[in-house]
Amino acid sequence: MLIDLQRSRFGVASLPPSESPDMMVLQAPAAPPKEEALSRPILERRVEAAASAVSEDEVLVPPCNFGVVEHGIYRSGFPMPANVRFLKTLSLRSIVCLCSEQYSEEVTEFAKSDRIRLFQFGVGGTRETLSTVTNDIITGALAVILDIRNHPILIHCKRGKHRTGCLVGCFRKLQNWRISSVHEEYLKFSNPKSRESDMRFIETFNVSCLMECVVGIIYRYHGFGNQSRRLAYHKTQ
Repeated sequence: MLIDLQRSRFGVASLPPSESPDMMVLQAPAAPPKEEALSRPILERRVEAAASAVSEDEVLVPPCNFGVVEHGIYRSGFPMPANVRFLKTLSLRSIVCLCSEQYSEEVTEFAKSDRIRLFQFGVGGTRETLSTVTNDIITGALAVILDIRNHPILIHCKRGKHRTGCLVGCFRKLQNWRISSVHEEYLKFSNPKSRESDMRFIETFNVSCLMECVVGIIYRYHGFGNQSRRLAYHKTQ
């Protein structure tokens, strides 16, 4: 069976991901599901819509290295108090944290007040990604990202470069991106401190370990209305 994950219309749902020893989940009551029509290109980042909802004298400061991965999936560096107003415009349901640093009081209060689920994976920051980022950590984080009930979701590490780049790179492989395009995106966010070890990790990550999860997603996905974005798959001989 061949599974084709659509690059620009990717969105799926699954059963709640299992917790691993490396992950800490701080869970708030689930918010009712929402669905947005894809009326504009993803890379517009919905900033115009967000700006219209705030006053002219209110400054929105995104976290460092902020970017859009897919509709409802964002990436960045570590959120700071100055970023809270901007983050509120994203209507986040979940945050995947790939570092061990603690949030400031302002960011913690923002997550609690907005009922945001925090998935924290204890990944230490070193110069060699292969020594800290493991297949189990990436697989666990991907399981969170693949669940559309966690969207909109923010992925971050300290600088939004190496650990986040590895996770997003493995996500792109699951979407069947060419490895050259995966590397290009990694370099865009990691320059001028790109790491060969990161790109080797992405290249060698075996997405087949998630195929059982993805097949389960196909049969369990219940969607929300006609605008639901689904996995497309084709049986081959």
